[in-house]
Amino acid sequence: MMLDIKDLEKYKKEFSLIENKRYGEERALYGLNKTILNNIRVEGIEDGESALKECKKIILLSSFLDLRYPLWHDEDLLIKDSTLSVNTRASLWYSKNIVIKDSKLLGIKAIRECEDILLDNLEISSNEFGWKSSNINGTNLTIEGEYLFFEGNNIKLNNINFKGKYSFQYINNLEITNSNLDTKDAFWHTNNVVVKDSIVKGEYLGWYSNNLTFINCKIIGTQPLCYANNLKLVNCEMIDTDLSFEYSDVDASINGDIDSIKNVRSGKILMNNGKIKEIIKTDDSKYPFDCEISYLSK
Repeated sequence: MMLDIKDLEKYKKEFSLIENKRYGEERALYGLNKTILNNIRVEGIEDGESALKECKKIILLSSFLDLRYPLWHDEDLLIKDSTLSVNTRASLWYSKNIVIKDSKLLGIKAIRECEDILLDNLEISSNEFGWKSSNINGTNLTIEGEYLFFEGNNIKLNNINFKGKYSFQYINNLEITNSNLDTKDAFWHTNNVVVKDSIVKGEYLGWYSNNLTFINCKIIGTQPLCYANNLKLVNCEMIDTDLSFEYSDVDASINGDIDSIKNVRSGKILMNNGKIKEIIKTDDSKYPFDCEISYLSK
């Protein structure tokens, strides 16, 4: 069961307390158990790694971590009002039952091969964030990086603002709502992804995906949604989207215009108060153009 900040007074009675301390040596707090760490700093010329490795039931409050690999092989972590600096390379790996609130994660590869994670109100600047991790719930996140959540499983995100390349690739079971994504090559090789009420801007979105659905979204950028199986767009806009849907199986209802579609493999497209400016059917297409296109105007 995840630690809950609402139960902090109870934990104060059950846990040990360490506060206002600095640690710089190797494995400074190795194997710590049932401890509240308040206003600690992991830093210094000792340059020690793995400060909080193999720990369990740790509450980290108002603290600053500035050395590599601080939180590996841990279980039951609650981090609040804290900063993991750009120097905390690979900060959380192989850990589970993690809650991080009101904090900054600024080091590369910040989370990898972790499970059961709650992220709330965070500033994240981290390439390769969240790789191969599962059971993630995130809300109110500002994220910058590349290869976000690569090979993740069972992820729900709400109100995120993301900027970076190659996001959400090789993911199984992902739901994104009320978000703004400025990305490219996103959602490649994904399975069972739903994006709702969001803006998705970027080149080459959603290639090689399976069961990718956009609902009430604005999609922006060149060559989106190609080589996709069971692709669905419900009440979406497509802006500056040329060469769309090549070799895809599509079920789409689109508001407004599309610049062009190309060699759609199968499916149907309903245009609501708009038009497809160019329909491209090439003689060398691998598949016949087997898509029903219809128009609905007020």
